[in-house]
Amino acid sequence: MAYTLLKAKGVEVGKSLVEEDQVAEMKALLDKAGDKIMLPVDHVATDDFAAGSPVVVSDVNIPANLLGMDIGPATIRLYGDEVRKAGTIVWNGPMGVFEKPEFAAGTRAIAMAAADATSNGAISVIGGGDSAAAVSQMGLDDRMTHISTGGGASLKYLEGKAMPPIEVLDKV
Repeated sequence: MAYTLLKAKGVEVGKSLVEEDQVAEMKALLDKAGDKIMLPVDHVATDDFAAGSPVVVSDVNIPANLLGMDIGPATIRLYGDEVRKAGTIVWNGPMGVFEKPEFAAGTRAIAMAAADATSNGAISVIGGGDSAAAVSQMGLDDRMTHISTGGGASLKYLEGKAMPPIEVLDKV
């Protein structure tokens, strides 16, 4: 999602995954939201998804021959600071390809920040199979308030959209 938003903002994203059909909509969202959406300021990038490929830290603009695989160290600090200050955290989606150790630092750091914030009284809601798996794999699941594998459903609920299973429970 970050690379689609960055492309909509006019940032070079190299060969990173972009949902081309969403770029115009994301541009409108960014125009409306102003600076309320925090986007990565640096990236861990590579020229090949294969394990063991050379890894570099790129600034906000990713060179044309590289693809972004994780947030970079400056973004980790920015995001971590925000998460640690939060009273409520809703997290859906890992920061990078956490399944590969060379691209797991961003997800690990944000998971730790969420765990720290939760220890200090924040409410943390982790939604989505990948986010839930990451938090569990990192041994932090017991430090979160709530973990759900239903990421899409969680987001729809937060949007205020109808959730038939919850509507049934509300009638009981």
